[in-house]
Amino acid sequence: MKDGCAHVIPVAVVDLSFSSLSFAPCGGRQGTRTMLGRTLREVSAALKQGQITPTELCQKCLSLIKKTKFLNAYITVSEEVALKQAEESEKRYKKGHSLGDLDGIPVAVKDNFSTSGIETTCASNMLKGYVPPFNATVVQKLLDQGALLMGKTNLDEFAMGCGSTDGIFGPVKNPWSFSKQYREKRKQKPHGDKEDSDWLITGGSSGGSAAAVSAFTCFAALGSDTGGSTRNPAAHCGVVGLKPSYGLVSRHGLIPLVNSMDVPGILTRCVDDAAVVLGVLAGHDCKDSTTVQDPVKPFVLPNLTDVSKLCIGIPKEYLVPELSNEVHSLWSKAANLFESEGAKVIEVSLPHTSYSIVCYHVLCTSEVASNMARFDGLEYGHRCDIDVSTEAMYAATRREGFNDVVRGRILSGNFFLLKENYENYFVKAQKVRRLIANDFVNVFNSGVDALLTPTTLSEAVPYLEFIKEDNRTRSAQGDIFTQAVNMAGLPAVSVPMALSNHGLPIGLQFIGRAFCDQQLLAIAKWFEKQVQFPVIQLQELMDDCSSIFENEKLTSVSLKQ
Repeated sequence: MKDGCAHVIPVAVVDLSFSSLSFAPCGGRQGTRTMLGRTLREVSAALKQGQITPTELCQKCLSLIKKTKFLNAYITVSEEVALKQAEESEKRYKKGHSLGDLDGIPVAVKDNFSTSGIETTCASNMLKGYVPPFNATVVQKLLDQGALLMGKTNLDEFAMGCGSTDGIFGPVKNPWSFSKQYREKRKQKPHGDKEDSDWLITGGSSGGSAAAVSAFTCFAALGSDTGGSTRNPAAHCGVVGLKPSYGLVSRHGLIPLVNSMDVPGILTRCVDDAAVVLGVLAGHDCKDSTTVQDPVKPFVLPNLTDVSKLCIGIPKEYLVPELSNEVHSLWSKAANLFESEGAKVIEVSLPHTSYSIVCYHVLCTSEVASNMARFDGLEYGHRCDIDVSTEAMYAATRREGFNDVVRGRILSGNFFLLKENYENYFVKAQKVRRLIANDFVNVFNSGVDALLTPTTLSEAVPYLEFIKEDNRTRSAQGDIFTQAVNMAGLPAVSVPMALSNHGLPIGLQFIGRAFCDQQLLAIAKWFEKQVQFPVIQLQELMDDCSSIFENEKLTSVSLKQ
């Protein structure tokens, strides 16, 4: 270990010696409840072998969605659509014409992706009741592969936030709030009041998607990632959150927040499943000119067993005072793990990191101001009843349709874009963005294969504690380790590593070279296999669904190698 590196402090906080128990095979037909705890690949194999039907799987997920309604993970549950899709999938399997690994697999989609015939609200009054006439490209690709759309998931209004607490449908509750691990640490009764105020945030803004995957109501979910909105909730909910390289996956049909940074994200329960979904979604789209022509396909991850040829970088600027001791300790342990297996672990510098928060705020709000201008009450979305004048109708519509957070960002963005401010704010921020991107280029050109960083400052916090801060402060703190990646257009993935002393998940982030998503995921998969993150135990909460797990000691849902 190199002296002076950010990862050398040997604080022993969390025991990583998890047992590695796999799902034991059952005699005969597999039960649907058992299936819910398996990975996407495992369930796909079970469907192909006839151990379960798409309809049975769909019905069980729908049942669990209803049982976990108090989590508020879903805005819309597309039950009829999903059952019809399951019926079609079942016909294909009977004929031996499976469309692929996603055929018959329940998935969820964040409610800022357009879905034909299904309400798409962005958790806002502005789009409440809006039903798009088309599917987003990523949604269409999932459906073309036979995936079952369970519903649309909750988020911060127009994806502006990092807690999934600011949408009109109410906040999303973290499933880990009701887990056996957390409740035992808190010495609370497992059957405590579901409506109490002691629940934890999911992170955001894709908190609904993360909660949906974490609570076993689907096997994969789409999120969006503009500054960490997929990786942040993934870390807090104990799932894998992938932000692909900018341009690898089409943004067409994703209601835009920041066009130059938005990327469709993927949430799954293991890295291999994220690779499966990415393999389906990646590719050029004539409706999105920013997509690349020839992505690397197929996304079949190699079984990386030797990391001795890897060089892992530890950015010294990411060791910030606000970082919790437990996250710092796990970051150190992860670096030690790579080094103990022969990898080269070095300290690197990203010197312009300290400017990323301010730079991101200027660029984000500027693009938000431009994008939100389309919501004027004329073509679609909410329109107020005032008809005194066009100007009065505009103002009232936007006042009623947007919450304080969205209106605040619009005002900030328009200020930065004023003629007298444009050069001093927006142009300067663009220049700083280039410097931030160049920092990453220089590090990767020095021979580093991937960067290892925290994903969040700490574990998930209680809702009442979270809302004490204003939205801007929460976003700056929540996305401190993730925003720069979006400005540089790089791939990044959050992988759950261990539970904190409170029994809550903590995730770490891997950052890769642009369009080297496959290599990044291979490294993340190796790491995931080493740490064996424990599965959430919700059977105390939903005792009639307890057979999701074979036994209480079950700690792994990863594929056997």
